[in-house]
Amino acid sequence: MGNNLRPVPEREEGIVEEALPGLTFRVRIRGRELVLAHLAGKLKLYHIRVLPGDRVLIEVTPDGRLGRIVRRL
Repeated sequence: MGNNLRPVPEREEGIVEEALPGLTFRVRIRGRELVLAHLAGKLKLYHIRVLPGDRVLIEVTPDGRLGRIVRRL
């Protein structure tokens, strides 16, 4: 068997700047970077609402452009 381990995504705290169609959001992290993020499955399942201005925890891809919102803070 080969090495099937995925890299552990980096978690960042950010603020939702804009809500886009399809449960997608623009999130500002580190005070300046904008990341395009979507809601994680559990947040969709339990109908957790995320609005502009909310603080969220996101898992960021290694390139730093995309992410997944995993928790609302």
